[in-house]
Amino acid sequence: MNENSVIFAGAGPGDPELITVKAQNALCCADIVIYAGSLVPEAVLKWADKKAELINSASMHLEEIVQKMAESYKSGKKVVRLHTGDPSLYGAIFEQMAELDRQSVPYRVIPGVTAAFAAAAAMQIEFTLPEVSQTLIFTRMAGRTPVPELESLSSLAKHKASMAIYLSISLIDEVQQVLTDAYGPDSICAIAYCVGHPEEKIMFMEAKDLAKKAREENITRQALVIAGQTLDFQKREQGSPAKKSKLYDSHFSHGFRQSANG
Repeated sequence: MNENSVIFAGAGPGDPELITVKAQNALCCADIVIYAGSLVPEAVLKWADKKAELINSASMHLEEIVQKMAESYKSGKKVVRLHTGDPSLYGAIFEQMAELDRQSVPYRVIPGVTAAFAAAAAMQIEFTLPEVSQTLIFTRMAGRTPVPELESLSSLAKHKASMAIYLSISLIDEVQQVLTDAYGPDSICAIAYCVGHPEEKIMFMEAKDLAKKAREENITRQALVIAGQTLDFQKREQGSPAKKSKLYDSHFSHGFRQSANG
């Protein structure tokens, strides 16, 4: 791989200290940083060199973004394309990479912390609990961007797994209906707003009050909805899990420890 490649980097959810060390180092060395200004807070740009050219891509279309990256790379400059969260999740990076391939411009990707994981940390929860849920689904409601029929929110919710629902707060009434049908109207849900930003808000409520709470707080964007049976166990029962992990069970043997029973 060419040492000087265009770098797609995850900025994390908003907190500049939640960016990876590798992405931070890439920003420090970049000549040009093209950042998704509609979501990436300027605080994250503090890691960029003071001499770097900072370009907000919020008003740019695909061809403009790719042209800037390709021209800058071909002139010998180090380019970082900074995306919010993790680039692989709702990052629209494939179409950019395909265009760079067409122009024979090399690139590499640095992962980032996605908002769902930062939200879980802020909520002090675990998405996976023994015998409650061992599956986490990242999804969104169909809106201006269609969703495959088999991946509709109502279809996925039937699994009753833990769910992190992105890009759907503007359709909160439909989300509420799906979650009340699947998990029950009294099940615990959460809205995580501006995770990792100074204005972060974490709100817990029953599924039947989801839309009401979003309207009361005037939340219309930059929010996740978290749902699943694990929230009931961790928030309603205040940390009394139905089953404990085998990992630290004194009566469970594994490759690094013998059970107390021998």
